[in-house]
Amino acid sequence: MKILDRLEEWIITFLMGGATAIIFLSVVHRYLAGISIPGLQDWLLSLNFSWAQELCIIMFVWMAKFGAAYGVRTGIHVGVDVLINRLSDSNRSKFIIFGLLAGALFTGIVATLGGHFVWENGAHYAFLDMTGAEFGDVPEGPTTPDLEWPTWIVYSAIPLGSSLMCFRFLQVTWNFLKTGELPHHDHGHVDGLEDEVVAVDANPYSLDDNLHVHDLKHKPLGDHEGDRK
Repeated sequence: MKILDRLEEWIITFLMGGATAIIFLSVVHRYLAGISIPGLQDWLLSLNFSWAQELCIIMFVWMAKFGAAYGVRTGIHVGVDVLINRLSDSNRSKFIIFGLLAGALFTGIVATLGGHFVWENGAHYAFLDMTGAEFGDVPEGPTTPDLEWPTWIVYSAIPLGSSLMCFRFLQVTWNFLKTGELPHHDHGHVDGLEDEVVAVDANPYSLDDNLHVHDLKHKPLGDHEGDRK
């Protein structure tokens, strides 16, 4: 599962970073192309960035679908559990399992319907073209306006992301049945920074460091006598 976890994280990171870089370059190109700089302005105007907006939209759609699956795995999704937490442990477990299985059922249905839509929207034609079979009455499917990509490639984010999300719901359900725990995301945690471990015999209220001024006037009498010695 670690391979799948890393692949999921790398896909999200690549899509987020790539979309951010494309948006940044597009904005810089639009700004500098409006400045009358001999030579540079002509070269910038010759560059075509009309595809940037469409590509970023596609990348954000894919990022959202895989990010939703990542949220299920890490417990980052927001949920209203005030009423459930007031129930007894047995009833609370039943409601949690019901909610997780309902999520798996819903995302499974979306993945199935999305896969059928993608297949009829051009994926079937692409499969026949790849295998060299007869097309018959199978439609080729539309393309995107700017990039002119087959739309079935764009819509594939629905069955792929929903299938992964369905798997994550089932994974969390299985782990909850074994351990009784749900994934929890600490919003205050920063990756790469480990929590400082305090020694067992340390007194955090002693202020025995060089960051606090010591009050010599109120030291015990024995301490003053020791200082004079």
